[in-house]
Amino acid sequence: MGRGRQKAKATKQAREIKYYTPNTDLSALERELAAARGENPDSDNNADQDHDDWHQDADED
Repeated sequence: MGRGRQKAKATKQAREIKYYTPNTDLSALERELAAARGENPDSDNNADQDHDDWHQDADED
């Protein structure tokens, strides 16, 4: 007879685990991935250089 209550509790726990979304610190993740690649995570110089190169190519046409 007690199986219904036990099953309901197990279902509730399974839903909580399935739909659990912890808060993600995206800036910490970015720093960690940049460190793994050997980049300086605080510097966006690479993005600025790519952008500047694109503008120089457009000016030559």
